Amino acid sequence: MNQSTRMLCAAVVVGAHGVRGQVKVKSFLEDPSDLNAYGPLTDEKGEQSFELDITGSAKGSLICKIDGVTDRNRAEAIKGLKLFIDRDRLPEIAEDDEFYAEDLVGVSVVDSDGNQTGVVNAVFDFGAGDILEVTLSKTGKNELFPFTKEIFPKIDLAGREVTLVQPDVILSQDEDGNVH
Repeated sequence: MNQSTRMLCAAVVVGAHGVRGQVKVKSFLEDPSDLNAYGPLTDEKGEQSFELDITGSAKGSLICKIDGVTDRNRAEAIKGLKLFIDRDRLPEIAEDDEFYAEDLVGVSVVDSDGNQTGVVNAVFDFGAGDILEVTLSKTGKNELFPFTKEIFPKIDLAGREVTLVQPDVILSQDEDGNVH
């Protein structure tokens, strides 16, 4: 799938709000309230559209009404629903050092000498900053790395490559499985 036709996850329904079908939605956009700015949101395949009416906010989430969701049971049933937008609806990024996190998926990972060490498999945000999941070439295992300037000092999206400086291991595990 080429970059201009990818679906990007813009938000997720994180729970019900009240008894009239409103839901709490976590937006992944720079300005969370821009959810309606890029056209209708869809499911991952683009088959089902969702019209959102943002009615407020609470604790980092937007409070929204979604067409067809009229009671708490239906609102609870869609918890975890990911809401997507088509990549080409997003504005172009003018800054060289800015990009959409999804643009990193599939990018080659190299060490500071330029040797291929893996591929970016996913980008996560668990609340304390972005984490890149890298599938390492040598082992085939997925490893998680904080997405910081120290660990990923060079990002070349045009060349589809990021440089990884592996952090020193701080924790160790003894033969009994105890972490030190």
